[in-house]
Amino acid sequence: MACGGPVIAYGAGVFFDRTGRARRPCDNVRVAARPALMIGRLSGTLVEKNPPQILLDVQGVAYEVDVPMSTFYNLPILGERVTLFTHLVVREDAHLLFGFGSESERRAFRQLIKISGIGARTALSVLSGLSVAELAQAVTSQESGRLTKIPGIGKKTAERLLLELKDKLGVEMTTAIGVHRAPPVAADVLHALISLGYSDKEAVHAVKQLPDGVAVADGIRQALKVLAKA
Repeated sequence: MACGGPVIAYGAGVFFDRTGRARRPCDNVRVAARPALMIGRLSGTLVEKNPPQILLDVQGVAYEVDVPMSTFYNLPILGERVTLFTHLVVREDAHLLFGFGSESERRAFRQLIKISGIGARTALSVLSGLSVAELAQAVTSQESGRLTKIPGIGKKTAERLLLELKDKLGVEMTTAIGVHRAPPVAADVLHALISLGYSDKEAVHAVKQLPDGVAVADGIRQALKVLAKA
């Protein structure tokens, strides 16, 4: 087998050039690795449930998939079909597949693993301890106490996580907690209430009562009326 020219690796010891012919790479030629394939969704039969891992049979191929408990609780009985949104983590020693019952769960997972110090397992723990809606609420109110209750999340990690996720969770996650206004307005009203001395819980409750399309000033006034009646 001749050497020479750029080659691409397609498995251990198997190399091809741009024309598709098998070649041996020369010592001074850099070998380009084949890009990893991303598995974005799986649909198949649920054959095993061992939390947090499940086994999904897709046309005769069984995939081991780790899922957050929020997804696990909503799985059907064994033998039923299920569809999961997935995220593939490629490491030197393993390929790990994570599955989610909704696109919003996967999006939250991907935002979490972008944070320094937050790995895939920790992100899965966060989504097992909090639903996407609860996570969005904690981020909106910057409530670190809810995160420190999750195993593996200390105070400093929780504070960094909340700071990094602020304004990054997306509109659909903000509306998931029942705040049906434009996020900047809801956030401004929320911050105003907290600065006035109200607790995070009181402020979030008041913001949830506001009508759609309310301006910041009117929102603050209406929220104060709601709190006065509480």
